Amino acid sequence: MPDEPQRGEPQKVREGWWRGRWTGWAPGPRSVLFALALTLGAALGLGAFTFTYAEGMSYFSTDPRACANCHIMNDQYASWSKGPHHAAAGCVDCHLPHDLVGKYRAKASNGYHHSKGFTLQDFHEPIQIKPNNAAILQAACLRCHGDFVHDIVARNKTVEDAVLCVHCHRGAGHGARP
Repeated sequence: MPDEPQRGEPQKVREGWWRGRWTGWAPGPRSVLFALALTLGAALGLGAFTFTYAEGMSYFSTDPRACANCHIMNDQYASWSKGPHHAAAGCVDCHLPHDLVGKYRAKASNGYHHSKGFTLQDFHEPIQIKPNNAAILQAACLRCHGDFVHDIVARNKTVEDAVLCVHCHRGAGHGARP
């Protein structure tokens, strides 16, 4: 048989239909551009759908109803609408810094964490405020009520011994109401 190797000769590797078709193939520039366009289009389409479904434009407003887009915030929204701050302050007045850069940095950070939490369903229930947002809330309390509580707050020398407004006034903005 002529196809059988002689003693000492290397064996010829038999090429299957797959190897034979793809040997020496490399993606051309058009293939790479098509794959890139397909990936980018899918990402943009999915992003646009998610943004629309989650009512993303509402988060750029100052309307407190935007905070109640997620069911986990319904109790906070309902209690705020019946609480003492309803006529004087909305969600952004207490929960976002008032400078432009700080405001959008906080919105971006919160938006990322909220999106991740609700997409992966790994949020804490009941919802809890993070330390950075608690600092924003404290600054907001002092911005409006600083003259009234100046003597109490002035005694604080370090962050560790700071008197937080929400320590005594947990339900002032929103919370359990009878």
